[in-house]
Amino acid sequence: MKIRQTTIYDIDAVMSIIEEARRTIAALGIDQWQNGSPNRAMIKEDVALGQSYCVVADNGQIVGTFALISVGEPTYDPIFEGSWMRGDLDSNGGFAYLAIHRVAISVANRGSGISTAILEYAAQMARTLGRDALRIDTHRGNVVMRRMLEKHGFVHRGTIYLQNGDPRVAYERLL
Repeated sequence: MKIRQTTIYDIDAVMSIIEEARRTIAALGIDQWQNGSPNRAMIKEDVALGQSYCVVADNGQIVGTFALISVGEPTYDPIFEGSWMRGDLDSNGGFAYLAIHRVAISVANRGSGISTAILEYAAQMARTLGRDALRIDTHRGNVVMRRMLEKHGFVHRGTIYLQNGDPRVAYERLL
């Protein structure tokens, strides 16, 4: 398995994995990802900005996808019912964290260590960029994702609100 940046030619495979995740989340009664986001336009923009990544199995099949946002996350600026462990900016005025978004793993490959690989890759990228924290958010009802994050050292820090007003549970991991 390897992780690489997503190309425009990978978008159909990435969208297929996102659609699988969307159906899985809906079956659990969670409204996360049910309003058309993430969508093809978002993934295309992520690719254009160089912030979309895919996990590729040894057979060449794309089995996971995620985005790493290095330019800050506006919805993380105000945090409610808690606080971040690390400030938003480092001593040089740059962002101190790397945000992880749009994590999805193909149904056939769940439980095979892909989420661990994604989070460790994100930590490695954060260190390379001089960041000392990772941030991520998820739906309060997405217990599987929340357990996985906590298993990998992420700490629940409070609540953030998406641009559409939906609340999300915010997590942070110091590196």
